[in-house]
Amino acid sequence: MFKKKEPVCDCNVIHRDAVQRALKRKPHDVQLEKLSELFKILGDPTRIKILWALDQNEMCVCDIANVLDMTKSSISHQLAVLRAAGIVKYRREGKEVYYMLDDDHVTQLYEMGLRHIIHQIQNGKSEIIA
Repeated sequence: MFKKKEPVCDCNVIHRDAVQRALKRKPHDVQLEKLSELFKILGDPTRIKILWALDQNEMCVCDIANVLDMTKSSISHQLAVLRAAGIVKYRREGKEVYYMLDDDHVTQLYEMGLRHIIHQIQNGKSEIIA
């Protein structure tokens, strides 16, 4: 099986307008590093499943463990990682602790990512190459 060759730009011209527009909008390196860290955290299948569960409804650890058929210990560990990254938050109600997605940005990021994957699959572009 042959892999398609990636297109290569053979020109030696710098398109100054495009370069200047990009440079004006370039985020700070710290922002890009933080974004990279966020995507690394979201790169874990268990954490994505937790995001899916919490996108449905706020839940306690027991609920999430039941929905995902996992142990409470493993869910708690992953929730701690997600909480430290500001992806989930919690609220107490008596002795119970309920987790939810931190804010609309997290909800939109998860839902848009899922929509993109569904779109890719529907259009026969489901192979993800790292």
